[in-house]
Amino acid sequence: MSAARPLTTLRILAAATALPLLLTACGYGSQSTDDGKQSQVAAGAKKLSADEVKIGYFPNLTHATALVGVQEGIFQKELGGTTIKPSTFNAGPSEIEALNAGSLDIGWIGPSPAINGYTKSNGQNLRIIGGSASGGVKLVVNPERIKSLQDVKGKKIATPQHGNTQDVAFLNWVKDQGWKVDAASGRGDVSVVRTDNKVTPDAYKSGSIDGAWVPEPTASKLVAEGGKVLLDESTLWPDKKFVITNIIVRQEFLKQHPDVVEAVLRGSVKTNAWINAHPDQAKASANKALETLSGKALPADVLDPAWKSITFLDDPLASTLRTEADHAVKAGLLEEPDLKGIYDLTPLNKVLKAEGRKEVDDAGLGTG
Repeated sequence: MSAARPLTTLRILAAATALPLLLTACGYGSQSTDDGKQSQVAAGAKKLSADEVKIGYFPNLTHATALVGVQEGIFQKELGGTTIKPSTFNAGPSEIEALNAGSLDIGWIGPSPAINGYTKSNGQNLRIIGGSASGGVKLVVNPERIKSLQDVKGKKIATPQHGNTQDVAFLNWVKDQGWKVDAASGRGDVSVVRTDNKVTPDAYKSGSIDGAWVPEPTASKLVAEGGKVLLDESTLWPDKKFVITNIIVRQEFLKQHPDVVEAVLRGSVKTNAWINAHPDQAKASANKALETLSGKALPADVLDPAWKSITFLDDPLASTLRTEADHAVKAGLLEEPDLKGIYDLTPLNKVLKAEGRKEVDDAGLGTG
C-alpha cells in the first residue's frame, strides 16, 4: 500500500536558496548526460512490457553496480528485447527531478536524496526497491595538523555539501564528541566547510582545509596527496555496514512494468554477484566505464584502496536509512519524517528467492 499519512518536509536552514536540503553523496553539479554506452539487443530477443527502460546513476565507484552492469551487458541480457537507456547524473536533485518528470525510470542514488524525494512527493512518486553499496566514506586529515580524533576540534573539515549524506554523518559524529556546531553556517567547535568533491583535493593541497569527511574515490585522492585516514565511517555502524547507494523507481513505472523492474533487479543481483566473485575484473570494468564517461581513468593508488572500502550488496540496509534520517533530525537538518512506505522490496525478494538467496528486510518501512 502507498503511504497514506501526511509526511513532513525538509527544512532548509541556510538562507533561502534553490538548493534542496538533502543532496547526494557527491554534489558535483546538476547536469545529466547520456553515458555513451550503446545497448546491444540480441537479434530475436523477446521484448518485455516496455520498449525501453531509462536508468540513471553517477560516474562514481559507489555506483559500480550500475557502471559494471551496463559495461558488461548484464542488464541488457536480462532485459532481452527491451532496450536499456542509461544516463549519468552528477547530483541527487537532478536525478530526483528526472524521476519526477518521467524522463528516468530507475536510479541508483544515495540515502539523503532518496529520503528527500520521497518526503517531497508525500510518498506518492518514488520507492526504494533495492540496495547496491555500503561503506566507502572516510575522515581523511592532514597528519601534520591532526594526529588524533580529539585534534579535529578547532580545525576546518570539508564535507561535500550542506545537508548531504556525509555532512549529516559528520555533524552527528561531532555532536557525539560533545562539540557544538551550527548546522546552517558550519561554525562552532569545528568549522564545517562545504566543498564539492571535485575541488576538495585542491583545497587540501592549498591548506585551506585540514581534512575532509568524504566518499570514495575522493578520500583516496586525499590519501594520495599525503592525507591520513583518521576514521572509516563503517567502524561506527553495526557489522560495519551502512547504506551509501540505493536503487529507486518511479511508482508509476513499477506499477505499469513490473517485469521490467524485476529484470533490472535481476541484472543488479547478478552484477553484484559477479563483482564479488571477480573483484579485480570488476574493478577494471568500473574504471573503464569511468574513463569512458570522464575521459580519465583513476590511477591505481586511488582506485585500489577506494575499491577495497566499498561493499557491493543487494540488501538496502533499511535500518541504517532510518538511523541516517534520525541523525539528520538530531543535527537539526531535518524535521521528523514519516518513512513508512519508502520501501517496496517485493520485486527484489522475488528475484532473490528465485536465485536461492535469503530475502531482505524493510525494517518496518515497507509498503505492506
